[in-house]
Parts: sequence; structure tokens; C-alpha cells
Amino acid sequence: MSTTARLPEEFSDLEPFAETWCLATEDERFERRTTSSMEEMQAFYECFFPRLEEAIEYCDKHPLDRLPQDVQQLLLLIYSLIMVAMSVEIFRQPRAVDAADAVLVRTKDPRP
Repeated sequence: MSTTARLPEEFSDLEPFAETWCLATEDERFERRTTSSMEEMQAFYECFFPRLEEAIEYCDKHPLDRLPQDVQQLLLLIYSLIMVAMSVEIFRQPRAVDAADAVLVRTKDPRP
């Protein structure tokens, strides 16, 4: 685990999740979700979800095309929480139910 802070100081309590969940692409987030245990995702979700609105408001203070590095990392954490929430709240497992061999393939990723 890295000792360098990735997130804004106000979100230092989320730092234990940053190395695992600050992922640059949706493909990486999907892969992490489908290979993580429900226990890992539940811990991330329970710690971060109550602060989601606060994190969004914090990111909204900065122009999207000029995010400081720590704020960009927080935004990536938000994106991962969205991906994890589907498994925690809906599927109750890492992969979608009755989705056969569903995969996520993007030809181009949106950028903040």
C-alpha cells in the first residue's frame, strides 16, 4: 500500500481504498468489481456511500477540465463507488445476475 496521500485531506479516511479503487477507466473498474469479494466491496461501499454527496460537492468546486490531481483521484473513487453500488444494492454479488458472460468493452472512455 502506498504511503503517499492520493485524496484531498478532507477525505483522508477513504485513503485505504484509494490504491484499489482509484482506477482510470471504466473497464478497469468493471474488472475490479467482478474480481473483488463482496466483503471488500461492502466495506468500501459502507465507508464511502454516506459521504458521496459531500465528495460530489467537493469535486464540483473545481472546473472539470482543470481538476487538481487529488480531486481527480476523488472523482475516480466516486466512479468506482457507482460501479460497486450495483453489486452491493442490486446484484448482491460481483457479477450481474442472469447476464451470462456479460462484459464491458469501451472503445473510448469519457474523461473528466
